Amino acid sequence: MTAPNRNTLWARALVDELVAAGVDAVVVSPGSRSTPLTTAAARADDLHVFSQLDERSAAYFALGRARRTGEVTPLICTSGTAAANYHPAVMEADNARVPLLALTADRPPELRDSGANQTADQEKLYGDAVRYYKDLPEPAAADRALRSLRTTVARAVAAAEGTDAGPVHLNVPFAKPLEPTPAPGDVPDDLDPVAASGREGPYVDVTPGAPEPGDDELRRLARDLGDADRGLIVAGPADPPGLDAEAVTALSHATGFPIVADPLSGVRFGGHTRVAPVIGAYDAYLSEPLAGDGGSAAASSWDDPELVVRLGASPTSKRLRKYLASTGADQYQVDPAGRWRESEFAATDLVVAEPNRLCARLSRLAGGGDPAPGWRAQWEEADRAARAVHARERDTDRAVDDSAVDGEGRGSPDGTAEGVDDGSPAFHEGDVLRVVADGLPDPATLFVSNSMPVRDLDRFVGPSTASVTALGNRGVSGIDGIVSAALGAGSATTDDLTLVVGDIALYHDSNGLLAIDRCDVDVTVVLVNNDGGGIFHMLPIESFDPPFTGQFKTPHGMGFEPMADLHGLSYARVEARPDERPEGDSEPVAEELSAAYAAARDADGSHLIEVRVDAEASHRTRDRLEAAVEGAVHGGD
Repeated sequence: MTAPNRNTLWARALVDELVAAGVDAVVVSPGSRSTPLTTAAARADDLHVFSQLDERSAAYFALGRARRTGEVTPLICTSGTAAANYHPAVMEADNARVPLLALTADRPPELRDSGANQTADQEKLYGDAVRYYKDLPEPAAADRALRSLRTTVARAVAAAEGTDAGPVHLNVPFAKPLEPTPAPGDVPDDLDPVAASGREGPYVDVTPGAPEPGDDELRRLARDLGDADRGLIVAGPADPPGLDAEAVTALSHATGFPIVADPLSGVRFGGHTRVAPVIGAYDAYLSEPLAGDGGSAAASSWDDPELVVRLGASPTSKRLRKYLASTGADQYQVDPAGRWRESEFAATDLVVAEPNRLCARLSRLAGGGDPAPGWRAQWEEADRAARAVHARERDTDRAVDDSAVDGEGRGSPDGTAEGVDDGSPAFHEGDVLRVVADGLPDPATLFVSNSMPVRDLDRFVGPSTASVTALGNRGVSGIDGIVSAALGAGSATTDDLTLVVGDIALYHDSNGLLAIDRCDVDVTVVLVNNDGGGIFHMLPIESFDPPFTGQFKTPHGMGFEPMADLHGLSYARVEARPDERPEGDSEPVAEELSAAYAAARDADGSHLIEVRVDAEASHRTRDRLEAAVEGAVHGGD
């Protein structure tokens, strides 16, 4: 490898090793100190360079892409606050086990702690969140230094994508000249060709492995599953690249256990749902103990599991988490890295194993069990009852007056309204997710924001045979970077991309929309605009106003059509607030939204559909539906 100076040589060696390790894309933000890395990335024939102006958006874009692929998309930024803007995405990647590699350019060591401009302490900037960190030495045109660099890059990619996947940080100092300016004598002619140009393929070929139980431990697990009369498989949000639905289904068939599938598990949607007992409406009818023997979570007629196999991260549904803790069942938490991911501390066993392989192996050994009669039917019938209540609500296209909800947020147990029909549309925030899910193309990538959208997806969108990849940032569950993560996920696939996002989250990451043009990604954004932090209506602070409205809900009064104009998105507005709908408009809101979404789906380019809803009314409707579903499933108190 020839190079005009040592910085160029160093950066080219680093980037070449990324490519050799299988990296096919990087995300770069503009800056001076990172010039050698950016230039090396731009010249690499096998590397797609995504350009992002905002480092926070860049980091979430890379995270979203890795969440979709399971493979790292490295980041390149300049020194100073640029690297600090990666930190929120690093936190998410750490908790959600998403591969991330931050290459932060830095000033040379002699300028640190000197007051030099744009110089900050970048050593171990992300603390314990990273799987691997190294402050690289200053570039050197020397054989051993180049071999060390290539080895470090191979290790960094392997650590980011390993069993305990997550963020990795390489701090890369450069002294001037930063450009590929010739510096005679800077790069000797007699460098070892292997050190200078690398090997055929990666300099260090890392062979990954995955933990799994030995034969004796596996047979013991299979016996435990076979002995259980009432077992349950709980599939939580999946770590990239996801749970294998076929392996989970095979275990379900072998044991007779129903599958309670989080919408972000990769198990709720797909062709396997034709034959597998995939349960999706549980958030509507499970709760902490209400009645029954032994801490039953509902009426005494409801049977609780004796044994639970838990895959993936902690479920989105708080009701499910609390229910599982209340049952007293043996809970087998399966985790490939041996980490604890069960916040109720009710699990009885930690199984250190790669979940897909474990399910496949257990399915061959655990057959012959005899589940209790009606066990699977109990869950399937409960799901059908919940869906029937939700469908009945949609069919009425009416909402009840708040007098139908008593002080505990409960209505009549049969799902009918006790109160005055005020003539307002029954449409609520959960219907946004239902309408979008019903209209998704096949295949599709669906990215959902935190706060209410992911919860509404969980409760109101049931299993389907469509090939839908549902994604969200549930590691630390922030609302920052949602737009960028969604567009990053969309950049990794030819599937249609839909993002369902709240108004605060969209405003928070509006810079992320720049990636539509800069990174050539099309998206349909469905905005749930409830004028502020609607999720706070779920908390006791709602009863204290002030400070509730001004400091928690924080209404802003904004419309988002100007944002669509700014970024070149087509725009449609669906008004679901009864007092704002045009006089004489009798078209059901759901049909209006369905038509707007279908038009966007079938058109070229990117689109923004703003759905204006009333957050408080939506929460009252959720409360009423919750009571109606519990009554339909459990027969009331």
